[in-house]
Amino acid sequence: MLLNRHIDRICILIMGLAVFLTVLFINGERIGLKQASTSPGYEDRLFDEERVHEIDIVIDDWDAFLDSAPDEVYSPCDVVIDGERLSNVGIRAKGNNSRRLVEEYGLSRYSLKLEFDHYMAQSYHGLDKLSLDSSFQDNSYLKTWIAMDMMRYMGVPTPLKSYAFVRVNGEDWGLFLALEEPEEAFLRRNFGRDHGQLYKPDYRYLNEENADVHLRYVDEDPSSYDNIFRNARTDPKKADKERLIEAIRILNTGKELETAVDVDEVLRYFTVQVFVVNLDSYLGRTGHNYFLYEEDGRMSMLPWDYNLAFSTYSLGMPDPVNDAELYVNYPIDTPASGEVMLKRPMYHELMKNDTYFETYHRYMDRLISGYFESGYFEDMLDEVSSMIRGYVKRDTTAFCSYEDHLKAVDTIRDFCLLRAESVRGQLNGEIGSTIAEQSKDRSSFVDASAVWLPDMGELSDLSD
Repeated sequence: MLLNRHIDRICILIMGLAVFLTVLFINGERIGLKQASTSPGYEDRLFDEERVHEIDIVIDDWDAFLDSAPDEVYSPCDVVIDGERLSNVGIRAKGNNSRRLVEEYGLSRYSLKLEFDHYMAQSYHGLDKLSLDSSFQDNSYLKTWIAMDMMRYMGVPTPLKSYAFVRVNGEDWGLFLALEEPEEAFLRRNFGRDHGQLYKPDYRYLNEENADVHLRYVDEDPSSYDNIFRNARTDPKKADKERLIEAIRILNTGKELETAVDVDEVLRYFTVQVFVVNLDSYLGRTGHNYFLYEEDGRMSMLPWDYNLAFSTYSLGMPDPVNDAELYVNYPIDTPASGEVMLKRPMYHELMKNDTYFETYHRYMDRLISGYFESGYFEDMLDEVSSMIRGYVKRDTTAFCSYEDHLKAVDTIRDFCLLRAESVRGQLNGEIGSTIAEQSKDRSSFVDASAVWLPDMGELSDLSD
């Protein structure tokens, strides 16, 4: 009798509690509750690295999209990822020189950006933006994969990656490298809900001074850092800008660097950056192709864009430097000329500190011993190249032939193994580790005469 009399109240109470818990689950993060796991849903779906995924782009007028691709204007499309359809997704071409040269050579294989929330509030299991890298000037399809894998191995916050075979309106388009775009989802995955600010410093014109891209202090005026703030991936306020400028000022003094720089993370970043001889980067003439993260007044550098790494930056230029022996043995302590180094304070000021310099060498030793000398690299390369080989063979828009791809895989394998051998020699003092030392004596260089750098991909491939 008593139970029957109160059963209605009990049911109402249970239903109310269920509604409360549902609302709390959906909106908990907004009111300050953090999830027990920060692993987003897209990590185990699209970015499962053990298989090649399928992406179908469904768009009304693909030819019109290709005609407008050089303008980098978004168009609406539907995207089907491994059988799951998302409607009204924004798509555009991406890239700088690669986009320009694809157009110049009369080709249509652009790298692409897919922005899931461009037209409406939606995501792919938490992912807001995705890049599809076309492997421009990379016949191996492996440059970015290897560089990013090395960054992850060294504990650097790194975009997720996987291979995807792309179709357009049901027709084969080719094999692309899918990359998690460094934006909100990336930041939350790596730094939590209360993350800092993210920038992608880049120049308008290469021949300008571009001090801000190089992280050189100019003055306190935010307008002096337009190449940074114009390319913000977050929404920095006045205080955020002031905080970053102050960090840049401290960096350029060379004092109390740990108050302005996440030194340990940056040293691990440069360990890989130097190994892969990426001259189209912060340590090269251009000084760009990196992400800058700032939180609580401390800066760190994050990896991006490696299609011209492994010493292939100059290929296709009027006077290319095609000296495999030079690049295999590229000095790990002065990876650029003095003129460039003096304008790259994030590397130069850290390496002037004896403690940081020794830590950098320890990290380089860790990379060589753990990633290469252990056999991990060769096993990984065998698995990945076997996984993608059949997809490259049926790639209708490839920049190279299937035979050239196989040759490129062997070339990048040889380059990396010889590079690791040289770095080990430089760490042991058997090979000069600075430009000055190497200019005096190359007799102990690792022999790289069997490596032909253009086999990894060059501009002339586009006209074949």
